[in-house]
Amino acid sequence: MTIRLPDASGELRTYEPRTEPLALTPGAGFSSRTVFSAAHVVADPFADVTPDSPAAVDWDATLAFRRHLWSHGLGVAEAMDTAQRGMGLDWAGAAELIRRSAAEARGVGGRIACGVGTDQITAPASLAEVRAAYEEQLALVEESGAQAILMASRALAAAARGPEDYLEVYGHLLRQSAEPVILHWLGPMFDPALEGYWGSGDLDAATETFLEVIAAHPDKVDGIKVSLLDAQREIDLRRRLPKGVRCYTGDDFNYPELIAGDEQGFSHALLGIFDPLGPLAAEAVRVLDTGDVPGFRALLDPTVELSRHLFQAPTRFYKTGVVFLAWLAGHQSHFTMVGGLQSARSLPHLARAYELADGLGLFPDPKRAEERMRNLLSLYGVDQ
Repeated sequence: MTIRLPDASGELRTYEPRTEPLALTPGAGFSSRTVFSAAHVVADPFADVTPDSPAAVDWDATLAFRRHLWSHGLGVAEAMDTAQRGMGLDWAGAAELIRRSAAEARGVGGRIACGVGTDQITAPASLAEVRAAYEEQLALVEESGAQAILMASRALAAAARGPEDYLEVYGHLLRQSAEPVILHWLGPMFDPALEGYWGSGDLDAATETFLEVIAAHPDKVDGIKVSLLDAQREIDLRRRLPKGVRCYTGDDFNYPELIAGDEQGFSHALLGIFDPLGPLAAEAVRVLDTGDVPGFRALLDPTVELSRHLFQAPTRFYKTGVVFLAWLAGHQSHFTMVGGLQSARSLPHLARAYELADGLGLFPDPKRAEERMRNLLSLYGVDQ
């Protein structure tokens, strides 16, 4: 059987779907790397909401997907941008997500780290108000028993006058954190409101401020997550980290080489692409645990084309492809997103995502994925 898929030129081309998935089974955690998957949320498709409404979440399906990730040995990075923070999921929804996921993690023995931001602020704010918002979220994450990830803040980017304000706010938060946190540097390709973060549009100057924050509180920084889509910059940065501070790659373009590392070190991982790649990524890291770097690269390198496709500009809409693949893979019964974000990518984009994911063997039931793809194509007027 073949299926006709639209390409970027508007033409239909024939594709022959795969008939067998990769044989990927659940397994324990990893010895050589710490690996988190940033997980998406599943919308409630029967909720009578609009894109401006508070998010209506299908909690059962959302938590089931986290159990899927934990079953393969992956940690879950919760309430991050992959979960549509600031793009459909507000702070009230994120807080409930953190509470529920942290409780689920305790129940199954899964590792979890949760995003701490300032998204309860919806108007221009002072530095004191930004600090207070961060403190409120940090307290909730710590009370839930999860590790904290200090996310980049739109409100801080708007309020800060220069590097000194970042040093003051982050220093204050790190001094009061109960346990070491992960610092997250999210580039403007993921969120344009974060342009000039760390007090400068010059990335070299911003890097110096970022490193100054870490150097002042190395005992309170478990690691850093770098999402700048610049492999060499990440390598240069991780080589300057204090001893004991991890680098978690957030580079969805160059993750195989960054995780594999070189003679001077390597990156751990905290990646949105490990949502759809979860089982395959876990298998690759288990191969890496044996010291087999070529085997690791042989498994993970072929996934980069899919990742670069999902994260192509405008990068912030990568969540649409992630949720689309979760639907095709059978992790949810529908292709609906909070905030109506299922409309953020074109049919040719989704068709290519299906083709690349199917070619990798990512769908546990390729026939079901094909049928769902045919249904979507039919809705768009594509006859087979």
